[in-house]
Amino acid sequence: MDNERGTVRSTQAGVRRQAVPAAAAPRGDLPYTDPAGPKARLSRSRRPLGEPSGPGSSSPWILMYHSVAVEKEDPYQLTVSPERFAEQVAWLHRRGRRGVSVRELMRARAAGRDGKLVGLSFDDGYADFARHAVPILQAYGFTATAYVVADLLGRDNGWDAEGPRKQLLTVQEVTELAAAGWEIGSHGLGHQALPGLPADVLAVQTRESRRLLEDVVGGPVTGFCYPYGAVDLPATQAVRDAGYDYACAIAHSPLTGRFALPRCYVGDRDGAWRLRAKRGRQRLRDTVTELRRSPLVARRGARP
Repeated sequence: MDNERGTVRSTQAGVRRQAVPAAAAPRGDLPYTDPAGPKARLSRSRRPLGEPSGPGSSSPWILMYHSVAVEKEDPYQLTVSPERFAEQVAWLHRRGRRGVSVRELMRARAAGRDGKLVGLSFDDGYADFARHAVPILQAYGFTATAYVVADLLGRDNGWDAEGPRKQLLTVQEVTELAAAGWEIGSHGLGHQALPGLPADVLAVQTRESRRLLEDVVGGPVTGFCYPYGAVDLPATQAVRDAGYDYACAIAHSPLTGRFALPRCYVGDRDGAWRLRAKRGRQRLRDTVTELRRSPLVARRGARP
């Protein structure tokens, strides 16, 4: 992969779609093929915002990563070393778990076949995803989702004022990853938090970022991830109306569901026992969220 720079807007017309050897394609999550053609768009979603993320009241288990690299300074604790990441992936494999993209996880969940699956998500679209994370995941037959900032491909994480500058995936790298079967999702435009934005700006953040990325990957972009994990009701409505199939948040909240999926943060200190504890904590939070939401659902159901 080369070091092509520039935003999607400035370079998408000249993107070269290189063939990827079949051996490089991750298992179980091959590129989406639409009979209407590569630019076919999904119809506008009509899913209710409060719709559960799948069968049962528990949310799917999704791990949230950012950068896989070696950094001397990591003030935001967003970086996991390649060695630690390899240990975490190996632990999942030993426990009979298979890491998959969030897209594949949601499809399997809808079919009731997600019992041994765990979603692997990588926010911000750092270039080290392709350099360090992908080879480790491929070794175990795992897949994952990279959520990229459509307007900043080939640039760096300028939004992290106190952190080290990290190179972001280029247009070419995103194209190659998508061609090899890795899910590419939207992280908005410019890494801007969505809560509080006017409706027209929310529409641009969600719809335009999807349009730009679909031009790059040559097919539908169905997943969204809220920058900073920040989400409110208007943001979830904008994501749904933009036609996404799901959206990732971080914390549990009254909005928890298909368009605000909670995730488990994973850092460099997380070994086996911490990952087990985090899985248990998510289950507890699922239960508390449902208990808090039940009276509200009951009251709504009682309305004439």
